[in-house]
Amino acid sequence: MSSSRSLPDRADVLIVGGGVMGVSIAFHLAECGVRDAILLESNSLGSGSTCKAAGGIRAQFSDPLNVELGKRNLEAFRRFSVRPGGEIDLHQVGYLFLLDDPASVASFEQSVAMQNRLGVPSRIITPAKACALSPLIDTTGLIAAAYSPGYGYCTPESVVLGYATAARRYGARLVPHCPVLGIKKGPYEGFDVRTATGTIFAPTVICAAGAWSKQVGQWVGVNLPVTPLRRQLVITEPIDDLPANLPMTIDVRSTLYFHLEGRGVLIGMSDPDEQPGFNLNWSPHWLAKLCEMISRRAPGLMDIGVAGGWAGLYEVTPDHNALIGEANAGGRFLYATGFSGHGFLMAPAVGEVMRDIYLNVSPPGPTYPRERLPVCRQQQPP
Repeated sequence: MSSSRSLPDRADVLIVGGGVMGVSIAFHLAECGVRDAILLESNSLGSGSTCKAAGGIRAQFSDPLNVELGKRNLEAFRRFSVRPGGEIDLHQVGYLFLLDDPASVASFEQSVAMQNRLGVPSRIITPAKACALSPLIDTTGLIAAAYSPGYGYCTPESVVLGYATAARRYGARLVPHCPVLGIKKGPYEGFDVRTATGTIFAPTVICAAGAWSKQVGQWVGVNLPVTPLRRQLVITEPIDDLPANLPMTIDVRSTLYFHLEGRGVLIGMSDPDEQPGFNLNWSPHWLAKLCEMISRRAPGLMDIGVAGGWAGLYEVTPDHNALIGEANAGGRFLYATGFSGHGFLMAPAVGEVMRDIYLNVSPPGPTYPRERLPVCRQQQPP
């Protein structure tokens, strides 16, 4: 692990935040030859929101840009063992959305048509077919479901490890346990970034601090309207006879979701009564709500014991869309934050986007399709 004891007093690029977004950005920059890049993380790499994520990967969105990004991300996860390298336990078991009201069905039908035009093989299916795919569900009240094969989930910690290892191999310096304490305008074009072990000057700072991004933006006078919001999940004890291809299943009305996790099932659900903040305590009140929804939609899980669980943080914006871009704040201040629950699955493509922004490359089109990305000659590790 890199130590903060001998940090230099200058870097070309300084990345704040060592979750999946930060290490993806570090990798994509270093791969293209940006050698003097330092990433600072206040704790262990991936220990913030990333290690608490459910690991879902999909392209079933209602916005064409997110669909295109989702497609690119799946391709990156499929090839992860080759580039950047590492096993991420990818399960391409499909994504299944359960629909119980006509308005939701109509909305998903429109989205599925758009997704199909963009090459995503999603489709509307009957409740009976949904139950055949995900036999834990009770179809009472369901009208239809939206299903897309090929997508699924993987292990977030392994993705962080893969990106971090490759970024270091290409020359980036990743420094865990080194919190950023403040940022201010430097004596020249750039920023003085203060840490517990000293100050680093960098002409470019990239904020990938997730739920903690608002404070980073305030230090340089940039408004990043990101609000931390607790999300909780549990993992059951082992369950016999579950199909190995059980899809990621989401009940749209309640937001209840589940997928296999080892021999058990990972289960989560948002809480409409959750208040913003950095609270990471597990809530008995939430658990009671979760049990109520499980009894309605997946009653077979009610007889299974809970083996563990945790709480993590979403980084929510007012319109639930991500903040990606650059601001002139006395130096180059780039940011990729506010993914509102989709940061993990967006990390590969957004790492590429942030690389292009830093390199001042403007791809011809808002969707950054892979085949039209500018050629970036990949450097060999030193």
